[in-house]
Amino acid sequence: MTNDELVLRTATDDDYTELEAHIHGAFLDDVDEDTADLNRLVFEPDRTQLMTDGGSIIGSGLVITRDMSVPGAVVPAAHVTGVGVATTHRRRGVLTALMNAMLTEAHGRGTEPFAVLWASEGAIYGRYGYGLASSRVSYEVSVRDTAVVGALPDGAQLRRAVTRDVLDVIAPLYDRVRAVRPGLSSRPGKWWEYLTADPKGWRRGMTAERTVLFEDDGGVRGYARYRAKAGWGDTGPDGEIRITELLAETPEAHAALWRFLTTIDLVRTVRYNHGPVDDPLPHLVTNPDGLIGSADSALWVRILDVPGALTARRYAAPVDVVLEVTDGSFAGNAGRWRLTVSPSSADVARTDAEADLALDVRALGSLYLGGVSAATLAAGGLVTERTPGAVARVATAFGWHRAPVTVEVF
Repeated sequence: MTNDELVLRTATDDDYTELEAHIHGAFLDDVDEDTADLNRLVFEPDRTQLMTDGGSIIGSGLVITRDMSVPGAVVPAAHVTGVGVATTHRRRGVLTALMNAMLTEAHGRGTEPFAVLWASEGAIYGRYGYGLASSRVSYEVSVRDTAVVGALPDGAQLRRAVTRDVLDVIAPLYDRVRAVRPGLSSRPGKWWEYLTADPKGWRRGMTAERTVLFEDDGGVRGYARYRAKAGWGDTGPDGEIRITELLAETPEAHAALWRFLTTIDLVRTVRYNHGPVDDPLPHLVTNPDGLIGSADSALWVRILDVPGALTARRYAAPVDVVLEVTDGSFAGNAGRWRLTVSPSSADVARTDAEADLALDVRALGSLYLGGVSAATLAAGGLVTERTPGAVARVATAFGWHRAPVTVEVF
């Protein structure tokens, strides 16, 4: 086959079954009959790009329409997922064609100033203008070696429930936390139904998902979704808890949820893969060495509209700076931009003034969620300071008091 026989097109509903098999195969998996139709709940064929060869799907890239929290705001973002190329068609430009098509479609809408994705292989997406914008901490807690001390506050209680039965209270709580914590995605339409479907194929040998709620006089202030797995070793019980999602809007709720999860009978290990880098957990436990915490890459951000993105978010401090941005894909992003931030607004305009900082669109994506410092990027040679002191001013302004966190892999 030659590249002349490859066809790039938008998906239709009729492509779903073949697309599902293609994506699973690209990620070295098989389609599970019990879960195959669940992805239909959030499938957007008109935003899905396919590459076919002889009519068969050999490449895919999906965009999901969701908002994402950024420092001080909630902004529409193109959520990219399901990117895969058949091993028979590698190094033929398929991935580049798919990525360009998705980014061009999102850019053309004019409503999504940035795109965001999780990268299964981090070496891939920088060449398409994505910058690593956040990290996550995976915790393994040995409950024999450490503990979260304290007791429930007066008037507070914990309540266990089936997740689906308490969506009316945890969904609003999620939205309240999302409004103040960068990196969280909206869950419109059937997203809650999809995320809490809980088929056996998603359990990986563990129990059905359970939820524990923290309630006080103000109502439900935190929740944790989790699964359990029994185990027995030579010294007795060796059970495990895997946390699906833990969100709290008060320190009391956060501590109480972790205390509950680490004191369940017969459990020796608690695991959670989506902790923020500023999680207070290491400071709450009696022995931080009882935690194994490993940081991994999380979200990658691709700025599609420089002025739109920079005016959408808020800043930690006023700043007046000229940024010289390079972008090999979207000429409208390239050039010098003056960013003027006051306590109440941010303005961006083209300028002929000398640049204070020079950076690629990838570095701008890394800065965007407030989780990566301009000083860090400058130390790595990814930001060039043209005016002395500009890096420090930009690092302060673009920073945020809460690190970005993302509690699901989309």
